Amino acid sequence: MREVVLDTETTGLDSARGHRIIEVGCVELENHVPTGVTFQRYVNPGIAIERDAQAVHGRSNEDLADEPPFAAIVDDLLVFLADSPLVIHNAEFDLGFLNAELARLDRPPLPAERAIDTVLLARRRFPGAPANLNALCKRFAIDLSERALHGALLDARLLAAVYVELLGDRQAGLDLTARKANAAAIQRAFRVPRPHAPSAAELAAHEAFLAKLGDPIWRC
Repeated sequence: MREVVLDTETTGLDSARGHRIIEVGCVELENHVPTGVTFQRYVNPGIAIERDAQAVHGRSNEDLADEPPFAAIVDDLLVFLADSPLVIHNAEFDLGFLNAELARLDRPPLPAERAIDTVLLARRRFPGAPANLNALCKRFAIDLSERALHGALLDARLLAAVYVELLGDRQAGLDLTARKANAAAIQRAFRVPRPHAPSAAELAAHEAFLAKLGDPIWRC
């Protein structure tokens, strides 16, 4: 089962107000396990990045001046996504931005039904507890040392680890082949086979017991 964990960074918080995507990051999962295959693209948004947004991800317009527009990366992105379910933290936000970009290019939107929203999963599992990515990483002891600033690919990798924990499926990635090899390598002490043939006394006792039965079936 293939899934894609997806995250975006943006120029602001509201796609309806014309804010744009500046980065897309994706992590491929097979049976809930990261395959090591990822997708990341930076985008020149063509508009000013708001100061509050820049404080979150650290990217300025100068940083993105030589990056392509979204139109130049959209085909690669859609090929990577294929028809896989999309694992997204606060799916309404990221799908809103992606679909706004797709609409500008007269492309069909990504349906909400494709999204697995990890915010909803976290709230169902831990009612009343914080459901942001930092809080969930801390709950599951996932290393946050690289997350001084947000980044789409970094956050997608962290979310992939959180998603597995939310599913209670951490053991999906166990290397069973290695476990079998390790088990085969264990040295066991040799034991001499024990005799199982009945003694003469046991046979005589058995015959005496059978003599008390009327036509026992195992003599047929």
